[in-house]
Amino acid sequence: MTLRTVFVTGATGLLGNNLVRELVARGVAVRALARSADKARRQFSDVPQVEVVAGDMSDVAAFAPALAGCDTVFHVAAYFRENYTGGSHWDALKRINVDGTAALIAAAYAAGVRRFVQTSSIAVLTGPPGTVIDETCDRDPADADDYYRSKILADREVRSFVRSHPDMHACFVLPGWMWGPGDIGPTSSGQLVNDVAKGKLPGLVPGSFSVVDARDVALAQIAAAERGRSGERYLAAGRHMVMKDIIPMLGRVGGFKVPTRQLPLPLLYTLAAAQEIYARLTGKPVLLGLATVRLMVREADRTRFNPAKSERELGLRFRPAEQTVADTVDWYRRNGWF
Repeated sequence: MTLRTVFVTGATGLLGNNLVRELVARGVAVRALARSADKARRQFSDVPQVEVVAGDMSDVAAFAPALAGCDTVFHVAAYFRENYTGGSHWDALKRINVDGTAALIAAAYAAGVRRFVQTSSIAVLTGPPGTVIDETCDRDPADADDYYRSKILADREVRSFVRSHPDMHACFVLPGWMWGPGDIGPTSSGQLVNDVAKGKLPGLVPGSFSVVDARDVALAQIAAAERGRSGERYLAAGRHMVMKDIIPMLGRVGGFKVPTRQLPLPLLYTLAAAQEIYARLTGKPVLLGLATVRLMVREADRTRFNPAKSERELGLRFRPAEQTVADTVDWYRRNGWF
């Protein structure tokens, strides 16, 4: 399929921003959904051909008219970062991630769109520690935290819609922990870069991660829209890494002094609790909350993913992790973050 006019939700985020830029570079007309039109115009000041649509996933009906004339929807938006600042966020997670997804695919279909790429997550998959996980390894919602459960249920909404509307082509791209330029949020990877650059990381944290460049995920999404099979999942999870490898790499490419000692878990939980209090009082993003620490402990060594299907069907390739980290640091430095 040839992409001509597409609609991208979550357009100003790390993945959305890089997806929009890649689409524009290919000559595709892009309508970019953003909660703040001013923020989107600043983000895309160097790509003025992007058509910014102001809107929010909690009210799909308000921006639904902008879906008319599009051939594909890339659904990237999700409620995520705020979920790790402490407290319960299930109501917002369900309203935006689950109900919003259901409303979006229905509105897209009603507008004549027949191709839908759902940004899923490695969160919907699991396996025993140390094993290699592929697209068939479903996670039970009962074994998931609130964010993970919201992604599982959002995917189910898409599958349910396609079953009742078989002429809607929909597939799923499952990213890992994304890094890359343009992370204005910032996401947890961008927050980590800034904390390390400013000497705010007190020590190494436990856990393993599947690190991927957001630009590679964007390429996977475009390939999924063009030649992916309807109903299929495609992993874009990246490489298995542990923090004791990531932090020294960040120090090398950024020229930062980095910690070398491992933080014991009791201290880590104490620091996370203090960070949650700080986040609530100031409204500023923090790297660690209690949910994040629990997640890292529970998911340790469950980040080995098999990309063979995506490599075979989508031609997916991953650039070197050191290049991704270097480009991320360079973007923050050039834009005056540190």
